[in-house]
Amino acid sequence: MTRTILRGLSELAVTAGAVLLLFVVYEVWVTDLWSDRAQDQVAEELREDWTSGTPDAEPDSGQAFAFVHVPRFGEDWTRAVVEGTDPDELEDGPGHYAGSAMPGERGNFAMAGHRVGRGSPFIALDVLRPGDPVVVETVDAWHVYRVTTTTVVDPSQSSVVAPTPGGAANGEATGAFLTMTTCHPKFSTRERLVVHGELETSVGKAEAPDGPAALEEV
Repeated sequence: MTRTILRGLSELAVTAGAVLLLFVVYEVWVTDLWSDRAQDQVAEELREDWTSGTPDAEPDSGQAFAFVHVPRFGEDWTRAVVEGTDPDELEDGPGHYAGSAMPGERGNFAMAGHRVGRGSPFIALDVLRPGDPVVVETVDAWHVYRVTTTTVVDPSQSSVVAPTPGGAANGEATGAFLTMTTCHPKFSTRERLVVHGELETSVGKAEAPDGPAALEEV
C-alpha cells in the first residue's frame, strides 16, 4: 500500500515537472519566436511609412512610431517602439506609456518591455550604467539620452513615469527625461527594474543621416 502511494506520488512529481518544463519552454522560447516575428513586421512597416513620407502624427495603440538603439546591448541592437503598454502591445516590442512625453520632448519619454519571453527586449536592462547612451530614432531626428540612475521599485510606484521621474503624476516637467521599466528579478513580476536618463541632445537626420556618434559607443 505504502509502496503504491509512493510510486503514485513519484509519477505525479515527474508529470508536474514535465508540465512545468513545457510551460517554461513556451513562455521563454516559443513566445520569443512569435514576438521576434511581430517585431520584425512592425519595424519593417515603420521604415516603409517613413520612406513613403506618410507617418502618422499621433500613433494609434499598438502602432510603431520610433526605434530605440542601446549600444550597451550590442552593436546593432535596435527595437521598434509601439504605442501602449497593454499585454497585446508589449508582445510586439517595447511599449510607450500612453500619455508620457514623446521622444525629445520636455517631460518623461517612458517605455516598458518584457524581460524574459515575448521577445525579451529588456532582458539586459540591468547592465546599463550611468553615462550609457540610449538613442531614440524618429522619422526626422535622433534623440540621445544618457542613463542617470537604475533602481528597483514596487510595481505600484507609478511616480517613476511621472513628467519628472519621482514627482507627481500631474506635476510640471523639469527637463526631458527617459524611463525604461521591466520586471524584476528575471522570471518574476514581484518588482520593477527602472532605468532613468536625461536628454543630452537632439540632432536632425538631415545633419546626421547615419546617426549620432553615440551609436558607436560601447
